[in-house]
Amino acid sequence: MFGECHAHISMDGINYSNCMRHHVHGPDEAHVRACLDSYRKQGISFVRDGGDKYGVSQLAKRIATEYGIDYRTPVFAIHRKGGYGSIVGRAFENMKEYAVLVDEAASRGADFIKIMTTGIMDFNEFGRITHFDLDGDEVREMVHIAHEQGFAVMSHTNGKRAFLNALEAGVDSIEHANYIDQECIRALSESNTCFVPTATVARNLMGRGLFDDEVLSRIWASSKAMIASAIEAGCLIAVGSDAGAVGVLHGQGALDEYDCFCKAVPDASLRDTCISKGEAFIIERFCKDQ
Repeated sequence: MFGECHAHISMDGINYSNCMRHHVHGPDEAHVRACLDSYRKQGISFVRDGGDKYGVSQLAKRIATEYGIDYRTPVFAIHRKGGYGSIVGRAFENMKEYAVLVDEAASRGADFIKIMTTGIMDFNEFGRITHFDLDGDEVREMVHIAHEQGFAVMSHTNGKRAFLNALEAGVDSIEHANYIDQECIRALSESNTCFVPTATVARNLMGRGLFDDEVLSRIWASSKAMIASAIEAGCLIAVGSDAGAVGVLHGQGALDEYDCFCKAVPDASLRDTCISKGEAFIIERFCKDQ
């Protein structure tokens, strides 16, 4: 079984607000242990977290070895004040404040830095992304600061323009990347950046009555097409489900995401070879002590 390259152990895949209430006064260890046990039962021994604001992923990292899991975390994600990201991290207003946050993440044992360059999809309007994009110069400086500290950079990014900006900035992985196109795939194939599509989020939301199923179906179809194109182009790509998001359960989420890859690329040899290469890249680049 492949690893889980994008998870949020602070969340439970059911109700974000309710789950956060259990962490406000300190990480809920029972919740963390239940999630880790779910990964162990699915044979998943590598998990890369996307960060949180309550130290939950820090706790997971400390105890994950008890479950035979190599757990990696940025501790918290970093976002521009006023932009998307408060649910998983900390905000900055200028590069001096950003650099301070990078230093804090380092002091708290971060394995890498997670940045948020855009919002998320509007699940009720195909093609729309919430919140503003960071401009290319800003993203380049953020990546430069993190790289100078010896950190790889995980970038939460959606949309074509933001995707190309992130690639040009030299991020080490791009998460989600909804609404990209063939130009983006060509640029990705020429880069040293790994694509983690988290396609299972939209697919698992279908039929729940929370959002417009027609929009969700179009998002899923678009993600599936980009997975196929990325694999056919020989891009670095890895399985990461955004486990903890609504409808995406810890442990099961990685299996669901792998099934998305299977639907996109029926050729098992081509698909699994590409995923293995991407996951090896993630482990080598994002695990500082490897």
